[in-house]
Amino acid sequence: MIKFGTSGWRAIIADEFTFATVRRVTQAIANYLQADAANSQIIVGYDTRFMAEVFAAEAARILSANGFQPLLCDRPTPTPAIAYAIRARRASGAINFTASHNPPQYCGMKFSTADGAPALPEVTGAIEREIRRLDESEIASGNPAQEIESLSLIEDYLGDLATKIDFNAIASAGLRIVYDPLWGTGRGYLNKALADIGCEVLMLHDWRDVYFGGHSPEPDEEYLHEMRERVVEGGYHLGVSTDGDADRFGILDRDGRFISPNLIITLLVDYLAESRGWSDAVARSVATTHLVDRVASTRGTQVYETPVGFKFIGQLITENKIGIGGEESAGLSIRGHFPEKDGILACLLVTEMVARRGVSVGEMVEQIYKKVGKLVSGRIGVRLTPELQQTLPEKLATGPVDFGGHHVESVSRVDGAKFILADGAWLLMRPSGTEPLVRIYAEATNEQELEVLLESGRKYILGESR
Repeated sequence: MIKFGTSGWRAIIADEFTFATVRRVTQAIANYLQADAANSQIIVGYDTRFMAEVFAAEAARILSANGFQPLLCDRPTPTPAIAYAIRARRASGAINFTASHNPPQYCGMKFSTADGAPALPEVTGAIEREIRRLDESEIASGNPAQEIESLSLIEDYLGDLATKIDFNAIASAGLRIVYDPLWGTGRGYLNKALADIGCEVLMLHDWRDVYFGGHSPEPDEEYLHEMRERVVEGGYHLGVSTDGDADRFGILDRDGRFISPNLIITLLVDYLAESRGWSDAVARSVATTHLVDRVASTRGTQVYETPVGFKFIGQLITENKIGIGGEESAGLSIRGHFPEKDGILACLLVTEMVARRGVSVGEMVEQIYKKVGKLVSGRIGVRLTPELQQTLPEKLATGPVDFGGHHVESVSRVDGAKFILADGAWLLMRPSGTEPLVRIYAEATNEQELEVLLESGRKYILGESR
């Protein structure tokens, strides 16, 4: 069954993800848009995965046969650049062939609406119903109605970033940077932006590899060991990385330490208020660190807590309600940008922050801890048997009176069940939307308490004694 998750539909190539299913999903999107499309243009993009460009060309053909004017990206293109193009072209939306940070055997289709944001659940729900309704004979066939136009986005997208990043400060700081795009779409974008202003940039994995080195193209600590070696051995100021479609980020400090997305988001909330004079509210997902709340409190700004999925933060960006929004899974965007997470923007903001403040990211983290106190975050996954799946709704609806010796003071049900505990700790349990799995997130004042909380949550789900 084709089902859209937090960021599109993803499936294994040649299993569920085939030309037949691509045609069906594309036709369903075309039917959905036929009702009220203000512009016949639809952006079609793709990442560096196996056959992604061929699937994209087929989707463009289907769209053209339905009377739309597809603009087909001329090379693997970052998701944020596609979001920019939707708004710049006033297109009716975009279909992007990407599985983001998923393993190499996956491909995916992500639909973004005319505001440049990932489609909200009410939209993807309507598309899913149309997919189920479609008869095979209704899927467009034959030649395109018109020649399909090729679209290049590098110069325009980087030009837009130049209005939001202080490139002069970066240039004057003389920073030396290692960039690892993980064989993804960020190559030729982020490194070009930095090289164009005179930065020394060491590129890693600057070629297409549909196997992504044999692992997920995810800018997480476990996949950045080569970048860590280069940063430390070469005496570089910073290591930056983006995922397969460049909407997520990973940051290494000059000593090779991985700085978690939770900490990067917290630092940027503080830095943007300081450097831009912003007093706007900020947003974080329900699974993201409460350090954001503490820093926002020192600035006198409101915090919105959203369900998991950047589309909910994107909606607040669209409504001009926040200055910055982020989620612990390395998604971030800011006021005046577009309502889509942008790993390239995030890496450039961190580079600017290091350039202007003149200290390392690790030093900034310690300064934040001194200012608002320390919190440490973590997460685990618990596989569900059919029996556990049956008992899960009741477990999430009720919950215990304490976790790991911490009294439950309140419960938030923005997404799953989030138990707010004493001493600033919390624990969140939410079922995955794509697999039989419960994700358990927790935050505490130290690593030992964090481990106790996560284990307590795991035992609660499994029905073991706590």
